[in-house]
Amino acid sequence: MIIYLDESGDLGFGFSKQKTTKKFVITPLVCHSELSRTDFQKAVRSTLKNKLNKRKTQKRTITELKETKTTIQIKEYYFRKLKESDWGIYTVILNKERVYPELQTKAGRKKLYNFIARFILEKLPLRTIFTNVRLVVDKSKNRKEIRDFNQYMENHLQALLPLNTGLKVDHLSSENNEGLQAVDLFCWGTFRKYELGDCNWYRIYSSKINYETAYLPVRYK
Repeated sequence: MIIYLDESGDLGFGFSKQKTTKKFVITPLVCHSELSRTDFQKAVRSTLKNKLNKRKTQKRTITELKETKTTIQIKEYYFRKLKESDWGIYTVILNKERVYPELQTKAGRKKLYNFIARFILEKLPLRTIFTNVRLVVDKSKNRKEIRDFNQYMENHLQALLPLNTGLKVDHLSSENNEGLQAVDLFCWGTFRKYELGDCNWYRIYSSKINYETAYLPVRYK
């Protein structure tokens, strides 16, 4: 099993600032087989070649499939290119407005991220996996943060895995990893739904969501 993990939104809490989001989404994309992993690789490469780099006159080659620079038509093309079915999406939507003040500090935000990531990863069917698990995360943390994240995940997730099932955590650049580019699109679509009410892309892939939940949901009076 290979798991690609990505997030959308931010963990800032200055809600008076225009760019601060109200929601923060973490999404694992789970490939249960090597076929599904390579299927995503082919779909991303095909989309880049046939939709984003097809004009011979363009000055710069686009090397990464990014959510904000991809139209809904291109996303649909990418999704149609996926032939394998042995994969699924898990996602958690954090309502930042209900986060405790002590977790809004610089140190607290790091703990919050690790906790929310662990929360959604524990929803995967880890107890039934008998092949080694590889968790791939976008490389955005410094060395200490990577060490803390890896140790935290290994301590909690190893307990859920069957005996002799290994867990490896890699932090890689999304530009060089099609799986991270793939999950980036799905995570962004879920974020758009809950942050802005835009469900256009979400509706297309929603049938592949195996688990979706809100953490600290909005309280209605």
